[in-house]
Amino acid sequence: MAHEIKSPIPGTFYRRPSPEEPVFRNVGDTVVVGDTIGLIEVMKTFHEVKVDAAGTVASFEIEDSDPVTAGQVLVILDP
Repeated sequence: MAHEIKSPIPGTFYRRPSPEEPVFRNVGDTVVVGDTIGLIEVMKTFHEVKVDAAGTVASFEIEDSDPVTAGQVLVILDP
């Protein structure tokens, strides 16, 4: 069964640590508990979004730099 990674807070979602750097993870990448999957920016402060289950990134449900709400699904993981 697929696992959802949700936004812990409202803000703006970023898939990379800075515009010049590569994305944290791509679809098809394997992740383990504690891996960073993206960042949420709120008032110029960045909060890491960490994976809470191991699996493979199946999809990103939101685009880079899109606004998010707390509880919104960001990523779907396959076990």
